[in-house]
Amino acid sequence: MVGVLITIIKIVVLLGFLILIHEAGHFLVAKLCKVRVNEFAIGFGPTIWKKQGKETKYALRLIPLRWFC
Repeated sequence: MVGVLITIIKIVVLLGFLILIHEAGHFLVAKLCKVRVNEFAIGFGPTIWKKQGKETKYALRLIPLRWFC
């Protein structure tokens, strides 16, 4: 049972890392093409932490299963 739980945690962490790279690519290309990015967030649901940049709001949300920009 513990082995299955550890495997699930590993998969979630690996997928999270891959999604981070994917969304960071969208973010960087948008910035290079001078497209305004309103928000870059990790997760969904209520906001735990946020910081307002010059034009982009960076946020950490409660449930870290989705990233978006």
